[in-house]
Amino acid sequence: MKALLAIIAILGAAMVVPGCATNPVSGQSELVLMSKEEELALGRQLSKTLPEQYGGIYNDPVLAAYVTAIGEKIAAISHRPELIYHFTILDSPVVNAFALPGGYVYITRGMLAYLNSESELAGVLGHEIGHVTARHGVGQHTRSTLLSLLAEVAVLATNAGSGWRDAAGLVNTAIVRGYGRQAELEADRLGAQYIARVGYRPQKMLDLLAVLKAQEEYEKQRAKEEDRAPVVYHGVFSTHPKNEERLQEIVHESEKLTSAEAIAEDPEAFLQRMSGIVYGPAAKEGVVRGAKFYHGPLNVTLSYPQGWRIENRPGSLIARTRDNGALIAVSLRDRNRRESARKHLERTFRGRLTQAAPLRGALEGHTALARMNTPYGRRPARVAVVFKDKQAYEFLAAAEDAERFAYYDPDFLTTMKSMRALAPGERDLVKPRVIHLVRVAQGQTIDYFAARSALGHHAAEQIRLLNGLYPDGEPQPGQLLKIVR
Repeated sequence: MKALLAIIAILGAAMVVPGCATNPVSGQSELVLMSKEEELALGRQLSKTLPEQYGGIYNDPVLAAYVTAIGEKIAAISHRPELIYHFTILDSPVVNAFALPGGYVYITRGMLAYLNSESELAGVLGHEIGHVTARHGVGQHTRSTLLSLLAEVAVLATNAGSGWRDAAGLVNTAIVRGYGRQAELEADRLGAQYIARVGYRPQKMLDLLAVLKAQEEYEKQRAKEEDRAPVVYHGVFSTHPKNEERLQEIVHESEKLTSAEAIAEDPEAFLQRMSGIVYGPAAKEGVVRGAKFYHGPLNVTLSYPQGWRIENRPGSLIARTRDNGALIAVSLRDRNRRESARKHLERTFRGRLTQAAPLRGALEGHTALARMNTPYGRRPARVAVVFKDKQAYEFLAAAEDAERFAYYDPDFLTTMKSMRALAPGERDLVKPRVIHLVRVAQGQTIDYFAARSALGHHAAEQIRLLNGLYPDGEPQPGQLLKIVR
């Protein structure tokens, strides 16, 4: 009875003001637990913190003004033209775009790099504006709040509500991962309508879909090779083909709305705007050049065995053999104690260390062997710490089995010892890779450009993706092609 009374009280509280409101798109009444003022306040609050999770703001005022001009043109004919929209490019290589409640729209430079027309860019922005106008963020907040309330009910009624709390927390990630199939389709419908009304061809939404599906396919392939979760943009259509059919219907209907004053696009002018965009990690995150890693702000470099794949992830640097049979992971930690490298090593990698010895590289360091949990399970591991300035670089190297560990251990040690400060002549190497444009000559193929690329592994696939030629297309003579230098 007490639990029942608690349920009534909590759910009753949920129905108090603001209660029902009219959806700007559908015109129908819907249950919301957030007023318009609270929606705007939430967007302002999130806009101060969330962008930092995506590398912060990308510093290119000209490109930012271009994106804003297109976004504002679309927003002006949307269902909520009274809002002031804020369009921001994020300094992240991840292919993503998302919108916060109240009109804050974000697109990553990673997404921009793969677009090949202004219509495709308009399609992305129109989709995200659709999330704002349909108040999908507000609806998600309402569902999340109700789940949280149900979690409290579960605690009161069964004293076992942690699972509900976890579910409520997961729902809050929808802002950057998508709002579910129906909401994403509604945003596509709205986006197609909006871009049609300002003069773009909604048919280009299908070109955009092809770009995103190709990138998603490639990302899943790479994620499998690198033993990690894929990072995709609203990955709905490839896993639910019916949604693609519905998008085609949406596009067909939206074509009827296309303005009589259709926008005359210049594809090459759009590509020129994309020239110079940073591709891959930003300089502040460090860059990979062949088998070496360089980090300008930290003034440090280290070398890996030839042929290893180097993955520069947030918070760690991981290098793997081609067959994923061995790896070296490096993480960074501030030093807080005045202690030797050996003492730091013993304190960090607790347990029994054996064969401890100085690294004897260019910097102070210490290494040892330990049996511990690794990505391959509980295995022998080579651990080390290297001091530079006020930072400690902590290494963990492991292999699938004891035989491979014995084979690769000399390589582990060589890499750990290689860490040093940058030489004066290496400063140019810390600059990030950027997109350049080339005019394709007769006989030049993707393999021709891949062989001369600085992209390393999967260079051909990446060039094809950048130019809408994935998985096996070839450029035509005279075509303007995006490459990376």
